[in-house]
Amino acid sequence: MAQTSGKDDEEFFRQRGFGLKIGFGARPALIVIDMINAFTDRNMPLGADLEPQIAAMKPLIDIAHERNVPVIFSTVMYHDTDFKDAGIWVLKHSGTKSLKAGTPAVELDARMDFRPGDSLLVKKYASCFFGTDLVPRLLTSGVDTLIIAGCTTSGCVRATAVDAVQTGLRPMVVREAVGDRSEAAHAQSLFDLNAKYADVVSLDETLQYLRTIGHNAPPAG
Repeated sequence: MAQTSGKDDEEFFRQRGFGLKIGFGARPALIVIDMINAFTDRNMPLGADLEPQIAAMKPLIDIAHERNVPVIFSTVMYHDTDFKDAGIWVLKHSGTKSLKAGTPAVELDARMDFRPGDSLLVKKYASCFFGTDLVPRLLTSGVDTLIIAGCTTSGCVRATAVDAVQTGLRPMVVREAVGDRSEAAHAQSLFDLNAKYADVVSLDETLQYLRTIGHNAPPAG
């Protein structure tokens, strides 16, 4: 099979019909993935420098609150003392053991503007959909568009975006508001998501969209 590299990739995919725009829908929700101390504190085993992403999330969260758009924050934590609730995943990287329930590591970063009415989703694995009640939460609000921010781009962001499109939602990954420990993994994941599973959108276009829309009326039915 022919291989491409570097600048040829985008044209190679475009010629074969990849990367078409899904577009924003009518009723969005904002999901902020795993912006917990374990990931935002660069001194922790799973931490990274996410300062630029946190700055980009602030206006997203602000406008979502202003427009009455559902805001969902996620955390990942394990309750079992022997980490049985982490399954096989705990065998892959030791940092999983830093995500112990009841510790500061699994709490939302204090810079996240979590308000009454927002949701906190607790998960065990990468995707915010796997083993959680996210689908009924979104269906109850009539959501058709999932705006995605958080970390990491190559892990939980990617897994959530793929599951979103498989669920029939429109995944919108905000470029400036997602981050990773590896710049290479971040860039490749954004490229692949935009080619196959989601729209990678700018912060500006997402804010413009959110200013024109909201959930000020209850869903039909």
